[in-house]
This record gives sequence, C-alpha cells and structure tokens, in this order.
Amino acid sequence: QVQLVESGGGSVQAGNSMTLSCAISRRGFSIYVTGWYRQAPGKEREFVAAIDWSSESTDYEDSLLGRFTISRDNAKNTVYLQMNNLNPEDTAVYYCAAATSVKTIPLRIPGMYNYWGQGTQLTVSS
Repeated sequence: QVQLVESGGGSVQAGNSMTLSCAISRRGFSIYVTGWYRQAPGKEREFVAAIDWSSESTDYEDSLLGRFTISRDNAKNTVYLQMNNLNPEDTAVYYCAAATSVKTIPLRIPGMYNYWGQGTQLTVSS
C-alpha cells in the first residue's frame, strides 16, 4: 500500500515563496517517480514537476521552470515542491502522485501515476 499526504498549503501574497511537502508511506512498493500536479477552479489538472526517485532527475512544466523546484529526501520518504515568486495564477489544489510501475521521466500523463494524495490548497493573493 502506498499513501501520500501533502502539507504546506495555505494563503500567501504574490511575490512570496512556499514549500509543499508530500510524505510517502510505501509498504512493499518501490516508487520510481513522484510528481506534483495542480488543479485550479474550473480547470483541468495540470502537470507541475516530477522527480526520478533513484537518479533525482527532474522534469518541469516549461512555464514553471526556474520558479518551481522539486526535490526529495530519501531518508524521510518526502518529496518537496519549492515555489518562488508566486502569483495569483498559481492558486490551485496541489497534488502529489507516485508511480510504481513506470521507471523513467518525463512522466506527465496523470494516468501513469498509481497513487495520489488528497491535495493541499494554495491561494495566492495579489
């Protein structure tokens, strides 16, 4: 069983930074890729970033590259999403997801992830 729990969301003013965390429990499963997605009101879920658990290779949505950083702490089984210079368009529910059957990135198709967290709300005000 794999469980993912996001934390770190909340309200922030534009221009500020925030870090989201995704704590992963994975009894009996190997996680190959962990990704972050977001879904704004009235919009489809969109890919944000992904990290290869073994190599730490990363992949980002082009428009977020340079502003968002994904990382992982193997000892803590936690994946982070550092977000800088936030703007109101970043307001969304952020989800982390784990892939246990696909071993490589880029991995942007939501259906390729086997497990999802419940999401954490980020609201950026102008």
